[in-house]
Amino acid sequence: MSGPVSSGWRTSARAAHRRRMDKLATGFSLVMTAVVLLMLASILWTLLRNGIAGLSVAALILPMGPPGSPGGLANAIAGSFIQTGLALVIGTPIGLGCGIYLAEFGTRSRFASTVRFVSDVLLSAPSILIGLFVYLVLVAPTGRFSGFAGSVALAILAVPIIVRTTEDMLRLVPVSMREAGAALGAPRWRVTVFLCLRAAKSGVLTGILLAVARISGETAPLLFTSLGNANWSFSLARPMASMPLAIYQYAGAAYEDWVRLAWTGAMLVTFGVLAINIVVRFGFGRNRT
Repeated sequence: MSGPVSSGWRTSARAAHRRRMDKLATGFSLVMTAVVLLMLASILWTLLRNGIAGLSVAALILPMGPPGSPGGLANAIAGSFIQTGLALVIGTPIGLGCGIYLAEFGTRSRFASTVRFVSDVLLSAPSILIGLFVYLVLVAPTGRFSGFAGSVALAILAVPIIVRTTEDMLRLVPVSMREAGAALGAPRWRVTVFLCLRAAKSGVLTGILLAVARISGETAPLLFTSLGNANWSFSLARPMASMPLAIYQYAGAAYEDWVRLAWTGAMLVTFGVLAINIVVRFGFGRNRT
């Protein structure tokens, strides 16, 4: 009798220990989740409390001005839209093409492994290094800061995100879909573009929006490329304003109205990025392949 009783007791003790450890791990996870949520709520509340004070019609329609004069962030908002949009125009085709190659055509080649390694390095590279690289390539030879150089720097930051997302999403497409297209006599490029890429469309769009969220708040690369501009500037060949640069300039100033505008700009950028992430999570996440 002692054998079965002893074995049953040990089994019960192990089960009780596992339940205790499970409750401990669950409680720890809940506490850490609450800490992260409190940190996020604190950041958002601080931005709201300080940013609302400077939010006005003038801040949205007037360009940056000298201290004490009526000024806003309109030219910085426009510059950010222009540079981010051009960065997507440059980076999206490159990222999509590279991701499609890695997932569909270069799965086992040494060249594909090298490209994947370089993409991962770019993904983790500090943005200020990207800015210095673009400065040496585009700005230093001509001696002119420009919105185009800023867009190129942002595009380089966006490309590895789009590459990784595109590759991962295409790898999730079932092999049977590729085989069905090949069985119908479609060439491989048609199968990739019209079947695989269409099936992974939601995930690919998610990667593009995440790239937008990443580059829209970058300041360091723009300091070495587009430099900033206190006036309206729509020319890509001249220095161009942007929201991150305006926030950087205003936040360190000794003027109260500039600091107030810096908080407003930070609030607009943060909630814009938050809105993009919400769209990614709830808009495209449900239909992901």
